[in-house]
Amino acid sequence: MMQLHQDYNKFFIKDTLIVAIGPDNAENFKEYWADNSLEFIGLPDKKHEVLKLYGQKVNLFKLGRMPAQMLIDKGGLLRYVNYGHSMQDIPENKEILDLIDKL
Repeated sequence: MMQLHQDYNKFFIKDTLIVAIGPDNAENFKEYWADNSLEFIGLPDKKHEVLKLYGQKVNLFKLGRMPAQMLIDKGGLLRYVNYGHSMQDIPENKEILDLIDKL
């Protein structure tokens, strides 16, 4: 999430809303967002409803949810998805920003 935070203004300029979804409860999200001064939206998904909707995987041997990054256009169409196998599989912001330019 901190990677997205670093380039928040670049996403904002491209009229791109960032929504980070995670397994924590609302109070934990609120605390994390306040502690880190994050400008984008954090959506708690404790019951895994969004995870299931988009096919994100859980691997208990790797401590929970596997990373996933998606681009959804303003019409609600999923235009890009990257399902990672570890936290090292997260695309760089530049890659995502370049994809936004191509949409």
